[in-house]
Amino acid sequence: MENWKHDFAAVNGIKLHYVTQGEGKLLILMHGFPEFWYSWRQQIPALAAAGYKVVAVDMRGYNQSDKPVGVEHYTSNTLALDIKELIGHLGYEKAYVVGHDWGGGIAWQLAINHPEVIDKLAVLNCPLPIILQKNLLTNFSQFRKSWYMFLFQIPGLAERGMKRDLLKFFQRAFRGWSHNKAAFTDEVLQKYVEAFTGPYALTGPVNYYRAALRGAFGGNNKPKGPIMVDTLLIWGEDDRALGKELTYDTHKFMGKSFEIKYIKDSSHWVQQDAPELVNEYLIGFFKD
Repeated sequence: MENWKHDFAAVNGIKLHYVTQGEGKLLILMHGFPEFWYSWRQQIPALAAAGYKVVAVDMRGYNQSDKPVGVEHYTSNTLALDIKELIGHLGYEKAYVVGHDWGGGIAWQLAINHPEVIDKLAVLNCPLPIILQKNLLTNFSQFRKSWYMFLFQIPGLAERGMKRDLLKFFQRAFRGWSHNKAAFTDEVLQKYVEAFTGPYALTGPVNYYRAALRGAFGGNNKPKGPIMVDTLLIWGEDDRALGKELTYDTHKFMGKSFEIKYIKDSSHWVQQDAPELVNEYLIGFFKD
């Protein structure tokens, strides 16, 4: 951990915090909800050792990054532009891009809007947005798993519920779902509590869901054609939030190489449940 460098980048009208390690081709790591850069703690050193300049971002609204007020600041197009501008800010034209959960959703959007800045794409336990949207309307099993997304639309309700006992919230979210309970020690969970404490520390993350549902059927995040990026989808099979069936039609939207790696006995928190295997898959895929 002592080799991790913290820095900030002014991009897209805000300031993003990130942690970096290593030298070489740029590799961006994008976390999901309710997480922050630290969720990649078991990937950063392994990927750096494999010869990459690894940058793990606090996404807009999270931890030490800026938290603009207003749902309109958290659309998928805006969030994707954050990452495009971050790549340029770091002095690169392209990057290997990895996203988990909401970070995966933004990674998909980056591939739709700005494929020219992606060398290769890896997404962990996040379906293409258009596939999730369809399933929310037609798949009762997925609708039932996603009930919280609709609850989050009520202003302030989710924030009050989480804030009542943050530690218990993270214990349920991480230890309650994960297969690798040892990945979420008391010390680790306390870091999450600290990252989600302070003004707007909960509202920014929840605004991802609010902005997503409000614009879900407007068409902006639908692929305009095949996604022209080499892509790896990694999926922990025991995901309580997102059904495995959300992966089945992904290949229909891909215009370049595409593969799926399913990981048994792994939850939605796949990179923390099975870090060695996830690292192996990522390094193997990104290797030129």
